[in-house]
Amino acid sequence: MVVNSVHWFRKGLRLHDNPALQEALNSADTVRCVYILDPWFAGSANVGINRWRFLLESLEDLDSSLRKLDSRLFVVRGQPANVFPSLFKEWNVTRLTFEYDSEPYGKERDGAIIKMAEEFGVETIVRNSHTLYNLDRIVEMNNGSPPLTFKRFQALVNRLELPMKPLPTITQEQMGSCRTKIADNHDEHYSVPSLEELGFKTQGLDPAVWKGGESEALERLNKHLDRKAWVASFERARINMCSLIASPTGLSPYLRFGCLSCRVFYYNLRELYMKLRKNCSPPLSLFGQLLWREFFYAAGTNNPNFDRMEGNPICVQIPWDHNPEALAKWAEGSTGFPWIDAIMTQLRQEGWIHHLARHAVACFLTRGDLWISWESGMRVFEELLLDADWSVNAGSWMWLSCSAFFQQFFHCYCPVGFGRRTDPSGDYIRRYIPKLKDYPNRYIYEPWRAPESVQKAANCIVGVDYPKPMINHAEGSRLNIERMKQVYQQLSHYRGLNNGSNLPLMGHRLMAPSSTILLVISLRAAMLGSDGQSEWFLLPTTHSSCHELHDCHDDLLSRAAVVCPFCHLTDHVVEVLWLPRYSKSTLSPLQGIDICMYAGQG
Repeated sequence: MVVNSVHWFRKGLRLHDNPALQEALNSADTVRCVYILDPWFAGSANVGINRWRFLLESLEDLDSSLRKLDSRLFVVRGQPANVFPSLFKEWNVTRLTFEYDSEPYGKERDGAIIKMAEEFGVETIVRNSHTLYNLDRIVEMNNGSPPLTFKRFQALVNRLELPMKPLPTITQEQMGSCRTKIADNHDEHYSVPSLEELGFKTQGLDPAVWKGGESEALERLNKHLDRKAWVASFERARINMCSLIASPTGLSPYLRFGCLSCRVFYYNLRELYMKLRKNCSPPLSLFGQLLWREFFYAAGTNNPNFDRMEGNPICVQIPWDHNPEALAKWAEGSTGFPWIDAIMTQLRQEGWIHHLARHAVACFLTRGDLWISWESGMRVFEELLLDADWSVNAGSWMWLSCSAFFQQFFHCYCPVGFGRRTDPSGDYIRRYIPKLKDYPNRYIYEPWRAPESVQKAANCIVGVDYPKPMINHAEGSRLNIERMKQVYQQLSHYRGLNNGSNLPLMGHRLMAPSSTILLVISLRAAMLGSDGQSEWFLLPTTHSSCHELHDCHDDLLSRAAVVCPFCHLTDHVVEVLWLPRYSKSTLSPLQGIDICMYAGQG
């Protein structure tokens, strides 16, 4: 029997670790590699020019790799449901292969194509390679529902076997037994389109910071793994000015488009760690970003409304404000807060921002300052981010806006303080907001506080050359914390904060639970609280140290927080970590964290 295979590329734009492509080649007489692109979709979808450029570069790289194997990439214009019937007939297709898509839209689309293929007598083979784990298995292990906390997700993953090992790259020998019939007019009908063909104007377009394609992805992976000292010691990198700039070892867009296999990344990292640490198994936290990706994929796999509030069973229905003008200022980087504006400018220009920068602007838009729905922010990220992924994008926005997955709503990112701690000199702001380049460090994060003489000397008058702050952060954040508290108090089923009844907010004194010790980390500004019997000295924590502690000992912690009584700004939120009365030796695994003092009753 003659076997004519078609492999349908979607996300897995690579020749390495591609089990579905391998299935297309097995015992096949002919094979054609297809990517289906709808030009109409390009003009109507909420996807910006940077992401389209990255996709087209990835397709060009894939086509180049296939040509080296005496094959080609067939870029077919149209929609899958419309083009496959004609392809099945024209090419006498007997086998169709593609990578499993875990997202609801993809599963619905693929189900329809599988049914259509069956009607044409075409065998369909689907293989998973976009995620480390079988997401349906994770949901099954969790009694048929997705895990909604990262801790629960990790517990389930710990019970699974290691991910399947990646397959080697497709070779000339494997392709040699399969012919790819190429017509003389192939390039005319099946070439990779240009941005102009898709309706984009490219005049004045800045050079790409991120080059698309499998070749670039593998080169970056090698550079990433060259950081052997980091892998061996494995400490979470401290964010600084250099962290905020696109790195030549960054991988997130390549994982999103499948130019890089997540399994190749996982096993390269694992094997290098074990080699450097003498066969010591790596901690799950080494794969943190990969696991968060899997977590959000699992959360969204059976929820078609995962990307919206309405009809979304896991999303808290928060009464957000509708403010198109404020949303536009945020999206355009015109908020009057240089830290926020620099981040949004970098996003629009380059298509990428550091994950903590994403946290900062997401908090500012939603629960921190503007009280605008996470759905609006998600759509802006969907347009501008190279690595925007339906599940991860929606999940991250729900999490950061405290709409799902339990986030501490009383912990807000200050649009001044967070940036200043990250990059005290303000060079990041000068890079992306050149209007402010001549401001002294003292005022670079708060130019509105600069005397008129300083503003004139910098050739940038606030309110004329650069906008005034669009909101009073101190007032807005206090109001929004109270709003969020009221939302959660109304959720009778919510247990994470004991219905919010004993949340200490500004003006309240902290009451220590019985039989506890108080662990205080990181110096900032001390304050005194009292329960009437004993005294507690509370020190505001930095964001990084408190999250390191949460990651290490999340099972021990319950949390409370107050706003700093000195400046009333939420970037000085005090993290108070109550633990059962353990000995200091029990807490020894926390070495390396800046533990300032222990205190307790008695």
